[in-house]
Amino acid sequence: MKPKGLGNLNKLMKQAQEMQTQVARVQEELGAKEVEAAAGGGAVSVRMTGKMEVKSIKIQPEVLDPDDVEMLEDMILAALNEARREAEALAEREMGKVTGGMGLPGIF
Repeated sequence: MKPKGLGNLNKLMKQAQEMQTQVARVQEELGAKEVEAAAGGGAVSVRMTGKMEVKSIKIQPEVLDPDDVEMLEDMILAALNEARREAEALAEREMGKVTGGMGLPGIF
């Protein structure tokens, strides 16, 4: 006869292994999902994967002013930061589906 605690422990270990497999799958899928963010009314846009990899930066030619490089730099930073926030939100939503919102640290 098995002690009661071992059956519960085995069940918990199996659930943890299943969750680990699902987390790995979601992490892989995040690399294929993309978000896009823009700044300056669409003058600068950034595409980024759910793994925070920048895929592209687009700059509209009309914002290329050699006398105001700082404005362009600011728009690029704003678009990158917004894309990062959106990618983080995407990753959090997708992981939440697997972890049930348990907020497990170190998953990303």
